[in-house]
Amino acid sequence: MPRNLDLTALRAFVAVADAGGVTKASGYLNLTQSAVSMQIKRLEEMLDVGLFDRSTRRLVLTGPGEQMLGYARRMLELNDEVLQRLTASDYEGVLTLGVPHDIVYPAIPQVLHRLAVDFPRVKVQLISSYTERLKRMFARGELDAILTTEADCDAGGETLITRSLVWVGAEGGQMWKQRPLRLAFEHACIFRSSVQAALDRAGIPWEMAVESDSTRTVEASISADLAVHACIEGTEPPYVERVSHGGALPMLPQIRINLYRSELNQGRPLDALCELTRASFRSL
Repeated sequence: MPRNLDLTALRAFVAVADAGGVTKASGYLNLTQSAVSMQIKRLEEMLDVGLFDRSTRRLVLTGPGEQMLGYARRMLELNDEVLQRLTASDYEGVLTLGVPHDIVYPAIPQVLHRLAVDFPRVKVQLISSYTERLKRMFARGELDAILTTEADCDAGGETLITRSLVWVGAEGGQMWKQRPLRLAFEHACIFRSSVQAALDRAGIPWEMAVESDSTRTVEASISADLAVHACIEGTEPPYVERVSHGGALPMLPQIRINLYRSELNQGRPLDALCELTRASFRSL
């Protein structure tokens, strides 16, 4: 008798592989961690192979797991395509979501993918910019919902999580030991003034070594060990690492990730977008 793979288990497997762990995947899937773990165990027992190497802190795919991931993605894509093309939907239109560039990953791609499955005829336009610009656009009614990174939360907003800013530098880098401390920030970055103030209070001389409107330029400079940077804990860009300075650099302030949604749009798609966003960020 032919056996059928469980698509729910496959979706849990792909989510864990993409998120790098069960905790983050459970938030994306809106399931408990134990439920996600059970789905993975069920899939491994059915295939009679281990899909993850659990000997390290971060789950790493085994050889069979890497092979299975490709198959799983194709099967889920076909499943979602069938539902999108053949399932009637009462909801269609465009939602506009504004997100600061430095907190797009890892949560937002998962949110957008899930919304596309649940509301296949709703298109989400993602606007990535700085908090101050996003708030101006939102006030003009140009965006249905925005995320912001702020010290406080304005009326009408909702704080999803509060995290500390952390120092980041090149992998194995030594630039954080240099004085004056070389910094790299975007021109309109809302964090730079608080970072500079923290250094001033600690009596640490600094210089703005890299200023740019391009996030990629800043990230490249950091990864090349030309300067250090600060970002929200849990949103570190690739090819950099948190600086283990042992108290040589000052502690940085906490930042709120806030959600604001339009009161003019009360539709279910925007409700779902906001709820998926809440779940994804609270699982970080």
